[in-house]
Amino acid sequence: MARYIGPECRLCRRVGEKLMLKGERCFTPKCAVERRGTLPGDHGPSRRRRRVSDRGLQLKEKQKARFTYGVLERQFRKYFAEALRKPGVTGEMVFQLLERRLDNVVYRLGFADSRSQARQWVRHGFFTVNGHKCDIPSRLVRVGDAIGWKEGSTKLEHYKQVARDIKNKQVPGWLSLDLQTLAGRVAKLPGREDIASKINDQAIVAYYSR
Repeated sequence: MARYIGPECRLCRRVGEKLMLKGERCFTPKCAVERRGTLPGDHGPSRRRRRVSDRGLQLKEKQKARFTYGVLERQFRKYFAEALRKPGVTGEMVFQLLERRLDNVVYRLGFADSRSQARQWVRHGFFTVNGHKCDIPSRLVRVGDAIGWKEGSTKLEHYKQVARDIKNKQVPGWLSLDLQTLAGRVAKLPGREDIASKINDQAIVAYYSR
């Protein structure tokens, strides 16, 4: 399946803010947004900046959502089309679908430092959903689903690291986590208040409504 394989820090520089794509690295001086505040290809303050149109601002919000959750344009359009068919606010439904992706749930539970790392672990088959191995990062979880580690995965050094650090991570209210077994469960569907994101969902709706 097609996916972005370029430098993730370049995506943050493109939108001009941190999207937390590299986990803990984003909090260190190594963060590219901190070290290089210019846009990719922009090599100095003397370069003239164009005024960004309303359409450009809408595009930026859409790109921020895509980059944050690690999905390509075709897949993002499918989420938007599905959100249109659901009752409720379209913008909120888009983010609800993105949050329900298995790779995002693994990240939200604190099992991975970033969504890209979570996506890699899911593809390697390290996790189970309701007791069955699942290696599909885009799988949408449902209320009541249990997310755990495959038996062989508990011997990995990464699992041991997670077990040591999990107490320092915060789990959103729509998920529950058993610290003893390192197993998570979907308690409810995520609401807009559960999504720690500054992305303007109404701008995304406006972008696709033209």
